[in-house]
Amino acid sequence: MNFKGKKAAYKTLGCKLNFSETSAIAASLKEAGFERVGFEEKADLYVINTCSVTRQGDKSSRNAIRQAIKRNPNAMVAAVGCYSQLKPDELSQIEGLDLVLGNREKFRITEFLGSLSKKKKTEIHTTRLKDIGAFYHSLSSGDRTRCFLKVQDGCDYFCSYCIIPFARGKSRSDTIKNTVAEARTAVKKGFKEIVLTGVNIGDFGKPSGEDFYSLLIALNKVEGLHRLRIGSVEPNLLKDEIIELIAQSNRLMPHFHIPLQSGSDEVLSLMKRKYSTGLFASRVKKIRELMPDAFIGVDVIAGPNGETEKHFQESYKFINSLDISQLHAFTYSERSGTQALKIPWKVPAEERKLRTQKYINLSEKKLLAFYTKNLGSERSVLFEENSDKKTMGGFTENYIRVETGYDAALINNLAKVKLLSIGPGGCVKIEFIH
Repeated sequence: MNFKGKKAAYKTLGCKLNFSETSAIAASLKEAGFERVGFEEKADLYVINTCSVTRQGDKSSRNAIRQAIKRNPNAMVAAVGCYSQLKPDELSQIEGLDLVLGNREKFRITEFLGSLSKKKKTEIHTTRLKDIGAFYHSLSSGDRTRCFLKVQDGCDYFCSYCIIPFARGKSRSDTIKNTVAEARTAVKKGFKEIVLTGVNIGDFGKPSGEDFYSLLIALNKVEGLHRLRIGSVEPNLLKDEIIELIAQSNRLMPHFHIPLQSGSDEVLSLMKRKYSTGLFASRVKKIRELMPDAFIGVDVIAGPNGETEKHFQESYKFINSLDISQLHAFTYSERSGTQALKIPWKVPAEERKLRTQKYINLSEKKLLAFYTKNLGSERSVLFEENSDKKTMGGFTENYIRVETGYDAALINNLAKVKLLSIGPGGCVKIEFIH
């Protein structure tokens, strides 16, 4: 059916992978005739790409759905993605929600729209987890100068606290050849920087017998690509050869995101993680030896089941000892169906929040030290415009956020700068090097 003249609005919750997939969904709807408008505008179709990694993700997803229904009660409203895959019946209780599409069906959304008239009853279309095996390419686009390229989906790890394998299915990816073709498409669209995203990108290549290291070598040769950043990579999969390749490359940026989750080996065992604190520390040490100014971001979960006060203090001390740049601290959230619910010791909710705040405070201290260490250095920045159109910002190779006055000629272009000082909002002030 042709939907020419109809308007579609999108809301994405959660991770960068979701953002890239929303772009793929929007592209398919554009082909069907839809014009994309902002989520705050009146539209004929609202698509909410949901998140269910935490209870807050569930809540935010429900709120977004209700906002869309309120904005235009006559519009078709579709909830897609992880929350839809995990709890379709729960979502179907929201009055005015027309479609609930799982993680396979969301890429076929046009098949379920019909005449775009409101449904009398919420329709649910999902696939059993064991039958989710296809890999769907996604390439984000829009107002950013960077694009997020999906290179992998699903996860085979089944960490005790994590719901994602139950929402995304088994680990899968396309071939290196096809992934490189997607990267070339991004370059043709004008993107100068690509960020690789997925659920467990270090696990790339299982279906084809290839591997993540070989993918990076191939992407490193893509003509016209100025910058390539890797997303979150598990410590056990961040091999020395990958770190060495990034250190030697002019395209691969010195920017790492490594999930730790806990600095206590006992808690890591309860979480069923595949590494020790010793291995994690060795990865950080290797990066620092080869790239002293590299950005190293680390994920940590505060208050998981089984984490005593002693465990938390051990974790905090370990993380404080690491030469990292920033922490992404998450408060533990119980997820039905996960093995962590069987762990006897439960951390009180208020204590979880306190521990999270301590990690956040530590993160601010680490980030300030990292930024301060880099002041006076000369860097390259890829500029993107801010929403106010009066200023523009961007990131250095090693992921330091800078901001300066607006210059249209510099948007989506690289420029050499000197880092001068840290501004009130946390961005670094610069001067251009001509």
